[in-house]
Amino acid sequence: MVMTQSCGLTTVAGFLASLLSQKEDTLRQRLRERFRDAQHKKGDRRRMLDVTQCFAPLLRWVLDDWPANEKRLALAMNATTLGQLFTVLAISVVYRGSAIPVA
Repeated sequence: MVMTQSCGLTTVAGFLASLLSQKEDTLRQRLRERFRDAQHKKGDRRRMLDVTQCFAPLLRWVLDDWPANEKRLALAMNATTLGQLFTVLAISVVYRGSAIPVA
């Protein structure tokens, strides 16, 4: 999402497909299944992703490029509703004019 500056599934899948020399449809399906419960995924060895395990590594990745003399860190919170089913709360680090989601 950072590299494509888009969170659109088609855009991200297209980027990854060209980067990894794989079919775009295959990558799109893999991205869709990543966040499903293990029992709702295809295959025998599927497991569930605990996204909370990603928060610290993502923040560390963002801060690796942070200027050493900069002591401030701007965070943004965004609540987005998906119809009447879900509300997604994203915590992002504001950096160089972009908000990079870390949680």
